[in-house]
Amino acid sequence: CQTKQFSLAAQRAEGTKKGKRAGSDFNRQLLEKQKLRLIYSLTEKQFSSYVEKALESETNPQATLFGLLESRLDSIAYRMGLVTTRRAARQLVSHGHLRINGKRVTVPSSMVTPGDVISVREGSRESGLFAGLSEKMKEFSHASWVSFDAGTMEGKLVQAPVFSAQDTAADIGAVFEYYTR
Repeated sequence: CQTKQFSLAAQRAEGTKKGKRAGSDFNRQLLEKQKLRLIYSLTEKQFSSYVEKALESETNPQATLFGLLESRLDSIAYRMGLVTTRRAARQLVSHGHLRINGKRVTVPSSMVTPGDVISVREGSRESGLFAGLSEKMKEFSHASWVSFDAGTMEGKLVQAPVFSAQDTAADIGAVFEYYTR
C-alpha cells in the first residue's frame, strides 16, 4: 500500500501524464524527503526534528541524519535481520518483543547507542515470529555496525551507523536542500 502511494506521488511529481512538463527542483526535493520519511515510517514532525538535529550538528549533516535514523531500535532490529521489513520491525518493537540492556522497550524510536545489547524477550522467543531464525540468519548479511547471534538471540550495536550512499534509497542531499530553501 505504501509503495503504491509512493509510486503515484512519484508519477505526479515527475509529470509523467500526457502534456505535463518535467518536475522542478522543488518537486524532486520534496519527493526525496517523502521517500526517506516513508522508508522510516515517520511523521512529518518526527522527521523534521531529526533533520533539525542533523543541521545543528558540527559534523557532516548527511552522515548525522543517517546515524540518527539508523540508531532507532526499529532500524537496528531490521538491520540485524530479525524481520524482513522496517514496518515489521516497528511492530516487533511496539509489541514489546525486544529489550535493550535487559529492559523491555515498546517505543520504536528508542535510540540505541554503541555497546547496547538488544535481545529478544524470553517470553517471545518461543513465538512463531522467531521460529527458524537461526536458519534465516545463515543467509542474511547484516550491516557492518550491528551483530546478532541467533543462538542466544542477542545482538549489539557495535559502532555508530556509517553513512554510505548505497545504504539509503533516497538522496539525503536533496532532503537538506528542501529544508534549507
